[in-house]
Amino acid sequence: MAAPSSPEQELAAQLIASRQAAARRLAGLEREFNGIVEAAGQAGTDDEHDPEGATSAFERQHLAALISQARMHLDAIEAALGRLEAGSYGRCQRCGQPISVERLGARPAAVTCITCARLDRSR
Repeated sequence: MAAPSSPEQELAAQLIASRQAAARRLAGLEREFNGIVEAAGQAGTDDEHDPEGATSAFERQHLAALISQARMHLDAIEAALGRLEAGSYGRCQRCGQPISVERLGARPAAVTCITCARLDRSR
C-alpha cells in the first residue's frame, strides 16, 4: 500500500501532468498549422483571389492564436515548476501570503492568491 501523498506532492504531480498535456496540445496545434500551410503551398492558393483563401487565412490565424496561448500556458507551468524547485511555489508574488491549496488545485500555475487576483481584476 502506498503512503498517502501530501498536498504539495499532489500539486507537483498535477503540474507535471499539466505540462505533459500542454506540450501534447501545443505539438498537435503546431502539426495542424504546418499541415494547413503545407496544403496551401502545394495547392498554390492565393488568399486574395481564391474563394477558399479567406477561410484558409482565418484557419491559420486562429491556429496561430491557439498556438500562442498554448505556449504561454506551457511557459506558466514551466515557471510554476521552477518556483516549486526553488521553494517559492504556492506563495503569492504580490503579497507574499500562501496561495490556497484549493486555488492551486484549480489553477496550478497561479502566481497570486485569490485576494490579490480579485484586486488585479478590479483595476
